[in-house]
Amino acid sequence: QVQLLESGGGLVQAGGSLRLSCAPSVSIFSSRAMGWYRQAPGKQRESVATIGRGGVADYADSVKGRFTISRVNAKNTVDLEMNSLKPEDTAVYYCNVYIGTNSYWGRGTQVTVSS
Repeated sequence: QVQLLESGGGLVQAGGSLRLSCAPSVSIFSSRAMGWYRQAPGKQRESVATIGRGGVADYADSVKGRFTISRVNAKNTVDLEMNSLKPEDTAVYYCNVYIGTNSYWGRGTQVTVSS
């Protein structure tokens, strides 16, 4: 069973920055796709950013230009750098990895942006 350990969430003021990190229990080279998703209270889980094995990234329109996803091979992590944070970015952020045909989820990390 693949486990994902997320870290980096917290409370930040609007305009601030946070960096989330996700460490899988297997090599990230075994994953064909990795990503970050978020779920705000009363809303459905949505994709924030995804990155393929070749490093091609895709972003939700709401975070383009502010968030950057990266595969950090030296740390075996997939990170999400979040800048210019807005109160509407407040949510629980989840890491997801695809290995073969299986999808694995982390337990989530809370990000709260105060106005």
